[in-house]
Amino acid sequence: MLRILGKASSINVRKVLWTCAELQLPFAREDWGSGFRSTAEEAFLALNPNAMVPVIQDGDFVLWESNSIIRYLVSQYGGQQMYPAEPKARARVDQWMDWQATDLNGAWSYAFVSLVRKAPTHQDPEALAAGCRNWARNMTILERQLERTGAYVSGADFSLADIPIGLSVNRWLQTPLERPALPAVEAYYDRLNEREGYRLHGRNGLP
Repeated sequence: MLRILGKASSINVRKVLWTCAELQLPFAREDWGSGFRSTAEEAFLALNPNAMVPVIQDGDFVLWESNSIIRYLVSQYGGQQMYPAEPKARARVDQWMDWQATDLNGAWSYAFVSLVRKAPTHQDPEALAAGCRNWARNMTILERQLERTGAYVSGADFSLADIPIGLSVNRWLQTPLERPALPAVEAYYDRLNEREGYRLHGRNGLP
């Protein structure tokens, strides 16, 4: 059985859990990370020298980096409908996954740590305001893309790109900040909520 190392509250672990739900793939998850077993333990570092979750073990195959993991899972376990083999269609999915991992992920960093984690090191008003503006600017990019597709981030059908993007939308909506009106993003959120995997893991089991 697939082994997943990482606490269920981690946004990157939730990518893997949601992907498994879409594939109806059984797994055994172990709590590692802040508040649980330390990823600095030698047993964990032997699997991922970066000391970060998630990590998977699939038989004797070990893999870390969440986007690499979910690409592997859909390729290995019949998820081609989410990650097409045709090069141009696949590149479109990869484009939005990579955008989430770089631009969008970086955009929310200061605001999320300040407003949700309430870190004392992230309470500068000017930096917070700049972070909120940058996050909103990136979410507006997503809004325009969803207006074009009318459905999901890479086109008319749900794809692997919607897993990291959908988790990002959840984080955007759950963070207490002033948000611009983004009706296409709101409609997208409603569509994602029709999927059991998103209700369980995209929202982290919250109502």
